[in-house]
Amino acid sequence: MMQRRERTHHLIELGGLVHKAGLVELTGDDRAALYGAFLTLAMILQGEDREHTLALWRRGGKRAFDNEATGQ
Repeated sequence: MMQRRERTHHLIELGGLVHKAGLVELTGDDRAALYGAFLTLAMILQGEDREHTLALWRRGGKRAFDNEATGQ
């Protein structure tokens, strides 16, 4: 039962990140467009530059979290 709650919580957090990134508004809340975008990201991560791409995304995400925390 606890695994199900943890999974649900994780999915809610991911949905919050999709919203926070502005993707809901930018796509007009189009689920097919969002799914297509996620599939594109998955294809990118299957490429040779996976680690470099992840490092760039992590850096940008951490910077955004830090800016949010400091109110910038």
